Amino acid sequence: MSALERATGAFEEDGMDSADFALQAYDEGRADGVAGRKDHGRGDDPDYRVGLADGQLAVFEAELIAAIRKAMDGKN
Repeated sequence: MSALERATGAFEEDGMDSADFALQAYDEGRADGVAGRKDHGRGDDPDYRVGLADGQLAVFEAELIAAIRKAMDGKN
């Protein structure tokens, strides 16, 4: 089933408009990115992929800042 078919079904069932569906897909993708998992069934949904990348980037940034702070600890 394509992303368009899933979206059409979701609109009809939930009464959501396209912006609601896009935000939900982004939010689910970001949550998956932060958790370090990927829903391969949603790989064709661009909103999900953007959220996934943003979640992965947030984790990378947090780990990078922690590593820099650790390296700088005690160096004044």
